[in-house]
Amino acid sequence: MAVAYSAGADSTALLLAAHRRWPGRVTAFHVHHGLQAAADGFETHARAFCALHGIALQVSRVQAAHSLGESPEAAARDKRYTSLAGMAKQAGVDGVLLGQHADDQAETVLLALSRGSGLPGLAGMAERFERHGAVFGRPLLGVASADLRGWLQAVSHAFIEDPSNTDVRFTRNRIRAVLMPAWNACFPGFRTMLARCARHAAQAQILLDDLAQLDLIQSGEPPAMAVLRVLGRERQANALRYWLRHSHGVAASAAQLDELLDQIADCRTRGHRIHLKIASGFVDRSGDRLIYTPPDII
Repeated sequence: MAVAYSAGADSTALLLAAHRRWPGRVTAFHVHHGLQAAADGFETHARAFCALHGIALQVSRVQAAHSLGESPEAAARDKRYTSLAGMAKQAGVDGVLLGQHADDQAETVLLALSRGSGLPGLAGMAERFERHGAVFGRPLLGVASADLRGWLQAVSHAFIEDPSNTDVRFTRNRIRAVLMPAWNACFPGFRTMLARCARHAAQAQILLDDLAQLDLIQSGEPPAMAVLRVLGRERQANALRYWLRHSHGVAASAAQLDELLDQIADCRTRGHRIHLKIASGFVDRSGDRLIYTPPDII
């Protein structure tokens, strides 16, 4: 088993708990992002901490700088998961544990609400998921950040405070600094309530995915428009979202999906062409079927 260890409070608590539960069987994975001068200090602390406690440590250095037009948070997150998955494969471990906790889950749901996200966003972070061929788990989603820090302080275990966590240029940090205290003042215990909402959303999304799979069995893949038109508009939208997400790894905006549904409804002659931008690629008509062409093929 491996733990993604940043040297911050949350991952420190998780690493120590895992080490106590499986002594001698846990490896710490530390990703050096290269995004800030303090990153060298994180690695130095991680090495000293793991040596002190007799925990095996692997360090991976990545360049997590974002490209033009790319979200800095998304770029860093993707590089981190890619690196963790690579270390997991190299070490031959079954899975990687992540230190996200109840506060992180609440922030994720509030962020999704602020963006007008659908059920996948409102479902928050999954307790278990796969990415880049590795299995990841989040065992602390039911534990508050204050409880983790309180335990570390009670047993006198050192951790690093990441200075970027107070940078309010990042949306999540603004939610943490401004919105979370306001919610707590109005609704004490809101973290538990938001976690419950996330579970309900995740359950509802599972049912919608099951329905989409049944509809795509009928329409075939790529989906046939004649079969889609028999379905109601909402059910068409659900099937198309699932097809785009699971077959091509992309998500259509609400405006793009509405336009695609309108074109499917109007496309009843051989000469009617569909060529609609979805994410960074295009959905086109090929005979009576819809095909998606990613940007690297266009």
